[in-house]
Parts: sequence; C-alpha cells; structure tokens
Amino acid sequence: MSSLPSQDLVSTDSVPIRVLVEQCLAGQSTSMFALVEQYQCRVFGLCYRMLGNRVDAEDVTQETFLRVFRSLHRWDANRDFLPWLFAIAGNRCRTFLVKRAHHTHFQLIDNLVSESLGNSNEADNEFDLGEEIQLALAQLKDNHRLAFILFHEQQLSYNEIARSMDCPVGTVKTWIHRARKELA
Repeated sequence: MSSLPSQDLVSTDSVPIRVLVEQCLAGQSTSMFALVEQYQCRVFGLCYRMLGNRVDAEDVTQETFLRVFRSLHRWDANRDFLPWLFAIAGNRCRTFLVKRAHHTHFQLIDNLVSESLGNSNEADNEFDLGEEIQLALAQLKDNHRLAFILFHEQQLSYNEIARSMDCPVGTVKTWIHRARKELA
C-alpha cells in the first residue's frame, strides 16, 4: 500500500472534487474523510431544516454519506457534485419523513407543550423565533421545503435545484414562490 503525500493529509480544499472522488473510488480513506469533512455541514444543515430534529438530521446525514460512497461510481464527473449530493440528501430526508409519518406524533406535541410552558427570558425568546421558523418550515410540503432550503440556505441556483430534484426549472421557481408565500 502506497503512502499519501503529506500535503493530501493537510488540506483538501484545493483538491478538485473530481480528483477527490477518484481518490475515494481508489479506496483512500483520507480522501473519504476529506469529502465528508468538506460537505457534512451543508448536508447536515439541509437535513436539519427538512427534518426539524437534530438527532434525526445527524442520522440522515450519516445515511446520506453512506449512500454517496456506495453510489460514487455513478456520479457523472461532467456535472456539478453538490446538486448530486443534495439530491441524495433530499431523497434520504423524504424517505425518513415518510417513515416518520407512519408513527404517532404524540411525543412531538408533548415536547412542544412542555417547551412553551417553560420559556421566559430573552435568550429563550430568541430560541422560540428559530423554533417557530423551524415549525413553519415543517408545515411546508416536502418538495417546497427542499427547494426553499436549497435556494435560500444552500444558495443553489434554480438550475442546480432542478437537476438535484429532477424536475423543470419552472416547477422549482413555483415551489420556492409557494414556500415563501406560506411562510409569510
């Protein structure tokens, strides 16, 4: 087994994604760690916004990267990596939401009631605003929420979102518009 140059271990920000993917496909564990490190925050952010629960978002983020490494050989190097990655994350979130919808929501209701009874200071009020935004996002249709998050938080273009969600650009624009309208 050949050793990697020390510069590969220090920083991968300058390594093009295509090279990093090739290294991952060749089984270089440092490149796999680098790929996760480079994108985990963005994937977690998407999952957290989609699911509204930190533990669930962590689990789905981990599932996303497992799926990425299993499917990495299918990624088309002529296309952008990030929309492909977000498509996998979005699909994992939607699958999780379908599974969660089959379970009762009593625990969520109990948590919301107990949290609303105990908040009184300004720091809690700021947390309440973030929580209200999260709850409002949770009320959106899955496709509307995903398109909204990819556009506003992940700053993908309409075209990148359309590729990621496998739908026309016009549909993405409509979903984002409807999400904004519902949130307002």
